[in-house]
Amino acid sequence: MPIRIRVRAPNGQHTVTLQDDAAVSDLLSNITNVTALPLFKLKWGYPLQPLDPSLYGMSTLLRDTDLKLNGAAITVLAEETGDQSGNPTSQDAGTQRSQSTPLSLQRKQNSGLKDSPEVAVPERGGTMVLRVMPDDNSCMFRALGSAVLSDSLDAMTELRSMVAQGIQADPDMYNEATLEKTPDDYCKWIQYADSWGGGIELSILSQEFNIEICSINVQDLRVDKFNEGRPKRCFLVYSGIHYDTIAFVPDGVSTLDTENDQKVFDASDDVLLEAARQLCGELRKKHYYTDTQRFSITCKDCGWKGNGEKEAVEHAQATGHGNFGEAS
Repeated sequence: MPIRIRVRAPNGQHTVTLQDDAAVSDLLSNITNVTALPLFKLKWGYPLQPLDPSLYGMSTLLRDTDLKLNGAAITVLAEETGDQSGNPTSQDAGTQRSQSTPLSLQRKQNSGLKDSPEVAVPERGGTMVLRVMPDDNSCMFRALGSAVLSDSLDAMTELRSMVAQGIQADPDMYNEATLEKTPDDYCKWIQYADSWGGGIELSILSQEFNIEICSINVQDLRVDKFNEGRPKRCFLVYSGIHYDTIAFVPDGVSTLDTENDQKVFDASDDVLLEAARQLCGELRKKHYYTDTQRFSITCKDCGWKGNGEKEAVEHAQATGHGNFGEAS
């Protein structure tokens, strides 16, 4: 009896059909063929768990393993393969990034908070607190993943893959004019670990998880709502070139303890929305944001210095450099 497997990959969903006498090598080669990925990781089950059929031996027949593959759904995640397989070198990667905003930007070293503000919400019996994400180009994915994914999942990899699938599934919405790249190039680009996520990614992921994402801008306290009208929402804090998330901690629990964090809320609860904005207001007082129009910036590839993202984009377009940082 044929083995039919549903494959979910960055370039869309596929059905792989294998003969009853197919070997592990046949499975992997078929996945390579339909996904066009030379290197990949596989996950399956719920919650998603790693799957590595090669551990059984490439020549082993699938029917001789304990893998129940017929009717199974497998998620394929792209892995970087280095220069020889077509992934960009550092200069090529800079050229790609320069064609799409936001650029790869890093905050200056002393941009963190010594004392993170907290906002008590007595009406709800708890406190709103900031949960700071690491300073890397995956901070948006980390911030959202901490709210909507369980700890067993690799948030950055999973969410980047979902974005690519969302783009492929709606070519009318996510066309070259919107993406400033061809959809195929953007799908490859967004899966690199140093590619930033922004509004496009938040729009896709809010629909994927059926959640309203409220992104609060620290500089002006503007609230951008993605997938507005959903029954549940989460709060992200946008500080110019960085994302964090907001959690609610019940009374009687230390705000330093993350075990009891609540990060998904009733979307009709405007008391918590106002508390989240108030928390961002306290962050603004501490100047916990980067003014991307005026801030001093340096190119980590050549040492160039300028002011604002506009000048950085011009430098990137002229040189192909894409690794920038906030100047001290």
